[in-house]
Amino acid sequence: MHVAYWIFADLLAAFYLYAGFIKIVRSRERLEPMMQWVDTTPMPAVRAIGVVEVLGALGLILPPLTGIASWLAFAAATGFVLLQLGATRVHLRRGDRQIVLNIVLILAAAVTAWLATTWL
Repeated sequence: MHVAYWIFADLLAAFYLYAGFIKIVRSRERLEPMMQWVDTTPMPAVRAIGVVEVLGALGLILPPLTGIASWLAFAAATGFVLLQLGATRVHLRRGDRQIVLNIVLILAAAVTAWLATTWL
């Protein structure tokens, strides 16, 4: 179970570290080609989402790695499920039906949350 956790957690963490980092550092104009929703979202909110994604990625890796507050891995994975449910809702409200990535991320985060219970 621990090997499976690390596979899922590492992949999710890599994805969210990248996605969060670019939301933090890139301008609206550089984000719009890959994230159309930023055109109607205030940049402080986009930056905040980026910070949440980076912190969540760290929460998937550091607690189980150090053995300190391992329950945070479960909380981070559950947070990513909620984040992607919200993202899916935003996409659907905007008429964007390309939500396959969101669904894959929801499933991966849910599996990671389930696997994280082995650390509890």
